[in-house]
Amino acid sequence: MPLPHPLTDVLRAKAICFVTTLMPDGSPQISQTWVDTDGERIVINTVDTHQKARNIARDSRVALGIVDPASPLRSWAIRGHVLSTSTEGAREHLDGLSTKYLGRPYPGFGGSGGGQRVVVTIAVDSVHTP
Repeated sequence: MPLPHPLTDVLRAKAICFVTTLMPDGSPQISQTWVDTDGERIVINTVDTHQKARNIARDSRVALGIVDPASPLRSWAIRGHVLSTSTEGAREHLDGLSTKYLGRPYPGFGGSGGGQRVVVTIAVDSVHTP
């Protein structure tokens, strides 16, 4: 499903994004994350040891809540599935996200506890605008 044009614009801005994945018992796990788009899909960046990455590896279904920071009453509820995960270019992608959100490259790449950065590409199955 193509992304609606207004959503694409918000994804390219400093959108507020909540990603929901499914725990092993089927319960939801939600986390806030930086978000981007390649124009057709939603793209996030995480660490392979984080819960959302482990959940995605087991079950590709996700739900996202996207809020326009310029107009918080404008939002989208998205259901989708992960098309791919890749470590290739993940650090550069994270630096790009950090520059968008913080105005500088990611200040704590690697963080504590190690783990590999992962680019997660999400296909949109349905979009709801409340």
